[in-house]
Amino acid sequence: MKLEHFALNVENPAAMADWYATHLGMRIVRQLPNAPFTTFLADDSGRIMVEIYLNPADQVPPYRTMDPLLVHLAFVSENPDADHARLCAAGATLVSNQHLEDGSHLVMLRDPWGLALQLCKRGRPMLASEELT
Repeated sequence: MKLEHFALNVENPAAMADWYATHLGMRIVRQLPNAPFTTFLADDSGRIMVEIYLNPADQVPPYRTMDPLLVHLAFVSENPDADHARLCAAGATLVSNQHLEDGSHLVMLRDPWGLALQLCKRGRPMLASEELT
């Protein structure tokens, strides 16, 4: 089996989708213009999607106050420092910047809606697609 998508209930899916498309290179695959504003965003490989929506059937989690280790979206980054600076200039905020003993560089940010984002440059690639870049 292959992972198709991961879904998140968020406060402003339309604005979030635009920000992710503009600043993280994601592509809007499908988007509903009316409530619950369900939007599917694909990564640049076209193999993984994130679904975001505002569904009042349950509350939006308090992403801003949640520890990033509870939930975060992780992106492969060739240059975490440059990407971190660029994303912070676009409204993200820095949580942590770590260099691990295995040569990995991990930067944890929060997007403008408080959802944690991690920028990963692994000392040793973990995904086959990382080895192609």
